[in-house]
Amino acid sequence: MGARKRKMAERQKEIRKQTAYARLNNVPTSPRKMRLVADLIRGVEVNRALDILKYTKNEPSIRLEKLLKSAIANWEAKNEEQRKELESGNVIVKSITVDGGRILKRIRTAPQGRAARIRKRSNHVTIVLDKKQQTVKEA
Repeated sequence: MGARKRKMAERQKEIRKQTAYARLNNVPTSPRKMRLVADLIRGVEVNRALDILKYTKNEPSIRLEKLLKSAIANWEAKNEEQRKELESGNVIVKSITVDGGRILKRIRTAPQGRAARIRKRSNHVTIVLDKKQQTVKEA
């Protein structure tokens, strides 16, 4: 049983070695606005994703572009011998998740002496990069 667990741990370590990720916490943008931009690059090759983010006019695209560049640098640091995979277009955005962050609650005056609550939302973004899965064609 112990040898089997060690094999599984080694396999997990190899998988973790190929994947790279980057996190951005407490981004002062609502999660909904960030998800609209994140959906554009999910599953796309990284160089194409950078181009998409560069020419997207939404404000969250600036922060996501910087985060994607950080994830690419992390992938290069982990996979120095496979650097040509990046230029050949075999590295993709495997997953990108946008989670809700903390909410700052503020008060605004409302009609008839009431108070209305303003919720200033933030989010956490995680990008995971991985190599494209090669399909084996039988010849």
